Amino acid sequence: MNRIASAFQNKKAFIGFITAGDPDLSRTPEFILQMVRGGADLIEVGIPFSDPIAEGPVIQDANVRALSKGCTTDQVFDMVKEVRRQSDVPIVFMTYLNVLFKYGYEKFCDRCVECGADGMIIPDMPYEEREELLPIARAHDLRLISMIAPTSKERIRMIAKEAEGFIYVVSSMGVTGMRNDIKTDIGSMIEEIRAVTDTPAAVGFGIHTRAQVEEYEKIADGSIVGSAIVRIIAEYGENAGEKLYDYVAEMTGKR
Repeated sequence: MNRIASAFQNKKAFIGFITAGDPDLSRTPEFILQMVRGGADLIEVGIPFSDPIAEGPVIQDANVRALSKGCTTDQVFDMVKEVRRQSDVPIVFMTYLNVLFKYGYEKFCDRCVECGADGMIIPDMPYEEREELLPIARAHDLRLISMIAPTSKERIRMIAKEAEGFIYVVSSMGVTGMRNDIKTDIGSMIEEIRAVTDTPAAVGFGIHTRAQVEEYEKIADGSIVGSAIVRIIAEYGENAGEKLYDYVAEMTGKR
């Protein structure tokens, strides 16, 4: 069984995002493990990229910091392998199509298997173009995670019907970033999804408080938090480990 399924077994999943290599790649394993200790059920690892079009300023800045330190895709694979020696937490890569295209789809998936990753999220890969990667990912038992946005509308059922691993439900228009007021009718989106699939649906973009997590746990299968985590790292740098544990433990209700 692909590890992603374990994140949703008989529970609501908390998914944390981190940009690999921020502020330094040597700290990323520690930060991931602190989030796991705090109750994170699945970790999204962002591979630094120079043009992360789905990201807001907080995560864009993290990409810049990581790249300025020379963080490479190969180094990220090696880092995940180190994490895998200490934890079985499901790990998926968040990256962009240019990274995979340049690296080579087959080689990228080979390295995912080698390091122990479980899947990938590619925000700039349209659903209609996923077939160029999907057969390779499936041959490697990797899940290609689908994103469903408020603009998907009549495409929601089409995308959801073919989804695997989990579905990333985008809560708001625009880029990533913390939001106090999310006005999208997430409930209706989840209803459309559940009409055609049992694949778990997790809500992301904007979530940063325990109250928001509790709200979306009522209708979805999990919550995704990224910018708030990355902001803690930006503030505390190499000393962010315990702060990340404290924040994730609060978000998951462990404290």
